Amino acid sequence: MMDGAHKTGGIRYPFAAPPEPGGATEIAPGVLWMRVPLPMALDHVNVYALDDGCGWTVIDTGFDNRESRAIWGDLMAGPLGGRPVWRVIATHHHPDHIGLAGWFQQDHGAELWTTRTSWLMARMLTLDVQDAPCLETLDFWRGAGMDAGLLARRAAERPFNFADMVVHLPLGYRRILAGERLLIGGRHWDVHFGHGHAPDHATFWEAGGDLVIGGDQLLPSISPNLGVFATEPDADPVGDWMESCERFVPLAHEDHLVLPGHKLPFTGLPFRLRQKIDNHHGALARLLAHLDRPRVATECFPALFKRTIDEGTYGLAMVEAVAHLNHLLHQGQITRSRRDDGAWLWERAG
Repeated sequence: MMDGAHKTGGIRYPFAAPPEPGGATEIAPGVLWMRVPLPMALDHVNVYALDDGCGWTVIDTGFDNRESRAIWGDLMAGPLGGRPVWRVIATHHHPDHIGLAGWFQQDHGAELWTTRTSWLMARMLTLDVQDAPCLETLDFWRGAGMDAGLLARRAAERPFNFADMVVHLPLGYRRILAGERLLIGGRHWDVHFGHGHAPDHATFWEAGGDLVIGGDQLLPSISPNLGVFATEPDADPVGDWMESCERFVPLAHEDHLVLPGHKLPFTGLPFRLRQKIDNHHGALARLLAHLDRPRVATECFPALFKRTIDEGTYGLAMVEAVAHLNHLLHQGQITRSRRDDGAWLWERAG
């Protein structure tokens, strides 16, 4: 049942509150919305279960930790009625979405369905365990202008490893293809990929219906991180993101109920897509104006963010600043040059 709808701008929230831990909200017949806690500022991930009759398909999983496994035990014994989870679909490779996929495979006999890029990225990253930041990462941090004291401290610390929060993925998965139609929970879904936040991020659009499973590609009130990392330092995720949003516009209609990876399910997808595009165009315009003199990426925070960047958010802000700078560089609107300390200096072209 839908609770009293809450409206913000062109976005509408048919469900006023999330399900309780270990509980579920029925979004539509045979479609359950649940939440798994996350140990960070964004303190939850939405997960979904679709009733296939003989068992359940689960969309995304949460991190691998003791609390998540306990929550899933409660969910499987409670809302899922003890029937098996036979398939896990990961929308993309990030730890809060694929973290327990290997556990479902090994301990519960489930199949993993995801995009090839998501599987390759996740499996590669679980195997890449580092006790100290690698030289390429340190060089990338210097290039972004990371504060020297913070750089020295992080260089001496064990970095976050994907395997810390993701169960090792066994060999074997079912590849999800862009443009294919899947039967999940008695409904047919058309698959459309998005890019920018994660490569080959799968979204699922109910054929002839109103449901859209959006993962982190379609969020209502926050923007996912669009970051550049040492693995691909010249990438343009901002350009990839805006191209995806533009491509989704003709698919979206007002009655679509989007089931996002975080926050509340919402309608008003056409408005939200245009808002996301406009937000990044605005950020790029502010950044270009800010580059009236040479600056390093970390000096661009005031132009991009409307909040104070502390040490807890510094890393995400830094990689997003580089992403926006890279986009302007690819567009030929700015240039860059190396400073003696290895940091890139960015400024308006001409």
